[in-house]
Amino acid sequence: MHTVVLVEGLSDRAAVETLARRLGRDLDAEGVGIRAMGGGTSIGRGVVEHGPQGAGRRLTGLVDRREAGSVARALHRAGLLAEPAVERLAPAGFFVCGEDLEDELVRALGVPAVLEVVERAGETGLWRTFCSQPAHRDRDDASRLRRFLGTRAGRKIRYGTLLVEALPLGAVPRPLADLLDTVGPLPGG
Repeated sequence: MHTVVLVEGLSDRAAVETLARRLGRDLDAEGVGIRAMGGGTSIGRGVVEHGPQGAGRRLTGLVDRREAGSVARALHRAGLLAEPAVERLAPAGFFVCGEDLEDELVRALGVPAVLEVVERAGETGLWRTFCSQPAHRDRDDASRLRRFLGTRAGRKIRYGTLLVEALPLGAVPRPLADLLDTVGPLPGG
């Protein structure tokens, strides 16, 4: 494996793998391994576990905005960033999502398309129940959808795949596109 992609969780890994597959890419054959670290603060552990870059090995990753500072500090400690600055993450191959990857996917698809995915997944009733709860009534649909995706064990992972399958290839969120471009150019890109 010449490239290790560090992502926060299993839903991120599912999204990256699904998009690569949709693009006709075989990441295993390309020497790319995706490691779900169990949260952004664990990416520092991943940097240590997978060793420094160089000698034909590259580290890259996808992180949520709230964890970007922690990741920058971890990369700095590992000698991969000259200074622990969030704005230095992208040139170092680590790409920052808005709130999280689900936020990026909801914005890229748009609320109506995401609700269609929820309907096809057979969860419209659960969605309506979720929206009627007092804690969620006053939120906008995009915020509710992001929260809904994380309310049941395995749902985020499932939707990491379903949302990317529904995504028009011309609307791939920038952090995801940049990540895949870093591990090899996107077809036609």
